[in-house]
Amino acid sequence: MAYETPWMSDPSKLNKMELWKIEKDGLDVIRTIIEKYALEGYDSIPEDDMNRFKWAGVYEQKPRDGYFMMRIRINSGVLTSTQARALASIGRDYGRGLIDVTTRQAIQYHWLRIEHMPDIFKRLEEVGLYSYESCGDCPRTIVGNPLQGIDKDELMDTTALVEEVNDFFLMNRDFSNLPRKYKMSISANIYNNAHAEINDLAFTPAVKEIDGEEVIGFHAWVGGGLSAKPYLAKELDIFVRPEEALKVAVGVTTLFRDHGYREKRHHARLKFLVADWGPEKFQEELLKLIGDMPSKGISKTVGWQAAYFDGVHKQKDGRNYIGLNVPVGRTNSDELEQLCDIAEQYGEGKIRTTMSQNIIITGVKDEDLEAALAAPVFQRLTPDPKPFMSRTVSCTGNEFCNLAIVETKERARRVAEYLDENVQLDEKIRIHFIGCPNGCGQKHIADIGLQGSLVKTPEGMVDAFDIAVGGILGPGAVLNKPLKGRVKGDDVPAVLAELIEFYKQGRESGETFHAYVLRVGVPAFQEKLTELLAAKAAG
Repeated sequence: MAYETPWMSDPSKLNKMELWKIEKDGLDVIRTIIEKYALEGYDSIPEDDMNRFKWAGVYEQKPRDGYFMMRIRINSGVLTSTQARALASIGRDYGRGLIDVTTRQAIQYHWLRIEHMPDIFKRLEEVGLYSYESCGDCPRTIVGNPLQGIDKDELMDTTALVEEVNDFFLMNRDFSNLPRKYKMSISANIYNNAHAEINDLAFTPAVKEIDGEEVIGFHAWVGGGLSAKPYLAKELDIFVRPEEALKVAVGVTTLFRDHGYREKRHHARLKFLVADWGPEKFQEELLKLIGDMPSKGISKTVGWQAAYFDGVHKQKDGRNYIGLNVPVGRTNSDELEQLCDIAEQYGEGKIRTTMSQNIIITGVKDEDLEAALAAPVFQRLTPDPKPFMSRTVSCTGNEFCNLAIVETKERARRVAEYLDENVQLDEKIRIHFIGCPNGCGQKHIADIGLQGSLVKTPEGMVDAFDIAVGGILGPGAVLNKPLKGRVKGDDVPAVLAELIEFYKQGRESGETFHAYVLRVGVPAFQEKLTELLAAKAAG
């Protein structure tokens, strides 16, 4: 290591994972996978290296019987069609054709085997893609504006900046051993489509008058994160010119590396250090590392569109992008290749993924729109989705994830279908499902968030969900508030329909679900849920 390791002063206070990281850097497991485990097989992998597999972007798949999940880094969600075709091909050859779009704009595989890894790594690298450090205690995929470069609502094109920050941190051994996972977002879009407040470090668009000129730059936010103890990021009082963003990112990451907590895994994210220090002390320590910075300027974030882009929209160059719905983020190799065909024939040859688990095709000329929209694949991956299906997000769930308590993907799809069939509403409500407290499905920021649990019944333990209401990001950001009373999985569709009907009947003209929650209060929803559960119990 080329830096001092202050946490090493008392190894007795380090958790087991920290001791494993001292013995062998997580990045070293990549070579071990290629040169040893791929040849010797699954049974040759010891526990400590299995935990290091995360640095290769790989997790064991449930039920731990030799199959793996892999995530692919996609900066800001932007892929060339050549890259997307390579992903489709790998999925078909090794992943049973299954392709998931995640809430951090990544592509996720399942059903991979250890002997497949060397060829997968090779094929990814040939098209400039990597799974490395998409998981692990390191800087992960940088999320951003999927419309960067073509967005009429962005202050600047962030493509080069995201690449600069990514290239600095990727495989950088000075930052491959952080206390826990570390997530960054960079976007100049005025509608916060990179979800700044739930990232460890985020850059959002701002302007400041400096020496008589208006300079376009960023504000910096630190300490956001979800899971069992969610925190919204805190805004620092600094203005960041684009050319200084990397310097700020290095400084923040260094503070986390050297001062973050390493005793308890569940208390190791940057959000806990920021909460304990406060943003003022954190900024003070940051400026000691990077030097003085101007105070913040004027924020240009005006709202939050939750990274949804359904339909056909104009780009700033006059061409069009087509925002598609990928139901609960799940597609397949055949569909992805069909999207590549469309992108190459009618667009600019790019596929873009969003934090809402959807896909965008860009660069379509007016005269090509009709032909493009007639593509058969758009019957399922539609630019005109039904309201509830269009706003339903789900984590992987216990179909594949060892941490999830309940199944989520298929249940979320069925719930959305039920609501679209039984609830007539002109307002789109964001509904997020997660299968465990880790929150990969980002339930905390949803209008209605559902977290998987279990309840005991005379027939045994059954899937159930805890419900929370009222989350939103952007100006006025707030995490949703949990309601008491677990809902059996089979009762979720009808209960949600009743809660939505409660909103529908009581709302004022044009009032969003979030605004309604603010006005009537969480206790009103609690009373309604309690009434519904009592009615269910009474039969």
